[in-house]
Amino acid sequence: MEFSIRAHLRQIPMSPRKMRLVIDLVRGKPVQEALAILQFTPNSAAAPARKLVASAAANAEENYGLMSDELYVAEIMAGEGRRRKKGRFGARGRFKPEVSRSCHVSVALREINPQPLTAAEAAEA
Repeated sequence: MEFSIRAHLRQIPMSPRKMRLVIDLVRGKPVQEALAILQFTPNSAAAPARKLVASAAANAEENYGLMSDELYVAEIMAGEGRRRKKGRFGARGRFKPEVSRSCHVSVALREINPQPLTAAEAAEA
């Protein structure tokens, strides 16, 4: 199993379907290219996705000493979050339900060319 840096963003007030349209653009791309794509994507889902990828890259630099140009977006997925149900009152005494969806997004970054571990390092891990 390969080592990956993970970051999560929860309760984004946007449907997972809209978020998936944007995150499918950056799956498998290097981090710098993914950030550039998200910066110039006009969808409203691009801003939280860019923030998440940038946060994961910053975590990799700060905690593991990896440079962001050595990483790529290995996994990125959007799942369903909580649903808020509300509604309006319609004509003839009817009730019109409205569902406000939210989503959870998680990303995993990996090194482009990981260095193989020596026998001594493998024994320590």
